[in-house]
Amino acid sequence: MTDVVDSDELLRRIQRARECAVQEEQTWRTRSEELNATDPQGARDATVRRMSYEAVLRVLDEIVAPGKHAPEG
Repeated sequence: MTDVVDSDELLRRIQRARECAVQEEQTWRTRSEELNATDPQGARDATVRRMSYEAVLRVLDEIVAPGKHAPEG
């Protein structure tokens, strides 16, 4: 990638990535709930994917709004 982008374009890209991560997290949350009773392994896999998107969301939120999430632990 050799394109130079300004800070506004970078922020737009981060916001689009965040929107995508929100949708994916919701999709995998629903999938996990649907599979819970019939396919425990599939539900676990969906939960892992959901948790991955939650981590991505935390990182993107920290870039856009530092301090939005309190440190865990």
